[in-house]
Amino acid sequence: MEVSSGTQFAQLLLRAFDVMVDEVRESLKDAGHPGLTVVNERAMQAIDGGAFSAATLARDTGVSRQAAAKTISALEKLGYVTREADPSDARMKRLGVTPEGRKAVGIGAAAFDRVFARWQQENAVASHTTIEALERLVASREG
Repeated sequence: MEVSSGTQFAQLLLRAFDVMVDEVRESLKDAGHPGLTVVNERAMQAIDGGAFSAATLARDTGVSRQAAAKTISALEKLGYVTREADPSDARMKRLGVTPEGRKAVGIGAAAFDRVFARWQQENAVASHTTIEALERLVASREG
């Protein structure tokens, strides 16, 4: 595919991401976590990183509160996330990632790392330059 426009570049990036996601999903399925998505994994990472409520999870992951609440409920039913009383405010429920959730996140992260390492190995010279260029592109929008 020859990339000669911004639209084609965006499509190529999305297709590359889809390839990575498919490999992660397969790894999770093979390890006994069928149906777990990269979105679920990202939510668990955010929770483990301090997103303690649906509101903070929504803010940290860039989704609506309703989407965050649905994700939390699904992860809770699957046994990957818990809701427990906040020690400082009994009316609040704090989110936590279970050991099984951390295991799933580790499997997903390892799968992403495998795809990345394979890509770097196949594109040794260009990979560093490409990563730097993409980082500059992202940084230009984040200000």
